[in-house]
Amino acid sequence: VILVLIAAMALCMTACNETKDGASSASTLTVTDTVKEIGEGATKFSLSIIDGEGNEQKYNVSTDEKTVGAALLKLGVIEGDDGPYGLYIKKVNGIIADYDTDGTYWSFYVDGAYASKSADQTEITAGGEYSFKVEK
Repeated sequence: VILVLIAAMALCMTACNETKDGASSASTLTVTDTVKEIGEGATKFSLSIIDGEGNEQKYNVSTDEKTVGAALLKLGVIEGDDGPYGLYIKKVNGIIADYDTDGTYWSFYVDGAYASKSADQTEITAGGEYSFKVEK
């Protein structure tokens, strides 16, 4: 009986995840295991970018810059405005999060914890994990 239930669940999950053209409906929420290599330099760190729909992009960044913000500005990954607390990031990988427009913003995390400084004030730790996530 258990094997029949497992087979039925697997069949249902497979059928539910395909559209008429056979494409997976999971493409609306993409978490990729592909890690892209970007930049050049002696110091390496990990970068994760999570948009408002939960789609995640992962990067290994190589740089000679001293701060996360300087490295990502130089590579064109982030854009923003100078503010009283450092760089106010409004665009990451071409995706805009603007609190004044829709109440969303790019949050910045260091090794999984909400950062205490802006990206342009955060010194790079070799092997560190940094991430940007759209939040409301």
